[in-house]
Amino acid sequence: MIKTASFRVEDYLDSSETIAAYLSEALATEDAKYIARAIGTVARSTLGMTVIARETGLSREGLYKSLGTDGNPELETVLKVLHAFGVQLVAKPKTLERA
Repeated sequence: MIKTASFRVEDYLDSSETIAAYLSEALATEDAKYIARAIGTVARSTLGMTVIARETGLSREGLYKSLGTDGNPELETVLKVLHAFGVQLVAKPKTLERA
């Protein structure tokens, strides 16, 4: 019998580059709830919500709510949280798919 373990993205978020790549993939989905959850995953797994709350001036409870499953964080919250774990939001031209 083969033993398997559940995949936990948190186990691989060990650098700003990896975090940025993970969040870029989340942003590419254009799914606001998925993006909020991905930011929450990074926040919880890297510094922890208590540290993020202290560094951003936001409440821990508010962070859990806005970055949770049903969260809908304000842009200001997103920018503060991203800054706390060392990444920035960047815009780039969308690649056009040709048939």
